Amino acid sequence: MSKKTILYLIITVIAVLSIPLIAMQFTNDVNWSVFDFVIAGILLFSLGLITTYLVKTIKNPKIKIGIIVVLIILFLLIWAELAVGIFNSPFAGS
Repeated sequence: MSKKTILYLIITVIAVLSIPLIAMQFTNDVNWSVFDFVIAGILLFSLGLITTYLVKTIKNPKIKIGIIVVLIILFLLIWAELAVGIFNSPFAGS
């Protein structure tokens, strides 16, 4: 994977994480700690790296799309569990 691709991923993750950071300046409804930003950054960067790798290595478009959709769903489930504990697992601190 090229340094340019990793740089684009880092810039994208920072741009996405700037949304809650800016929202925290205007409302008390968004209350993220540094730990929240670190975990979200790791999740987003990992998803980006894995997706980029899969796009470059898998040739069959149906398999590629299927795997990426499953990864995105898994990412969203982890994010929702960490955010609100939809499954009440110890993973979310419940």
